[in-house]
Amino acid sequence: MNTVGPVINHPCTLCCRPTSMWCSRCQNAWYCTPEHLQTDWPRHRRECIPTTHAQNYNMIATPPPAEQQTITVSAILFEPEEERPRIITVKCRPPQVPSQGMCPQPLISVHFPHEQTESIVLTQGLNGEPLRFPLHLWYSPTALSRCAPINRAIYHITSGAAAKHWCGTVVVLKFNGSRRQGYSDAGSNDLPALSAYFLAYK
Repeated sequence: MNTVGPVINHPCTLCCRPTSMWCSRCQNAWYCTPEHLQTDWPRHRRECIPTTHAQNYNMIATPPPAEQQTITVSAILFEPEEERPRIITVKCRPPQVPSQGMCPQPLISVHFPHEQTESIVLTQGLNGEPLRFPLHLWYSPTALSRCAPINRAIYHITSGAAAKHWCGTVVVLKFNGSRRQGYSDAGSNDLPALSAYFLAYK
């Protein structure tokens, strides 16, 4: 693991704690401790592709190359195989022309490998009350139409009472206002509105 300058703060791949240390082999995964890299190694080794100069394991810690500026926000991930939703960080690419008031594009393809995504905007919460901060649900229409795999995290928050089961992965971001021009951090306080939506889904 290498430590880069203190100005770089990425979420730890395992616990989302801010860190400036990365896997020195691929320079693409961030970990707050060497123990977290070891814990995640069985999963990470499948995606860990050495950089061209990573053969030199005594390399000096240097910051990664400059990348296009992104905005990072908290989102809620509903994985089909997991019992509960969890908070993740999602990078969003700002629009090319910020003055047009367009919302940043969330970079969520890692959660939907080989699948197209569609989205729904929830503007109402419990009892039809308007949401001050609408919720943006991203999902795979393919997984939804083939009814597999059933999303256990959504099944859990609805106590299995939904008329129709939701299938596939769901990533939920939270708009920073009713004009929907940006995102703010989503959290567990957004689960009641999501649960109401999933219960009403047919």
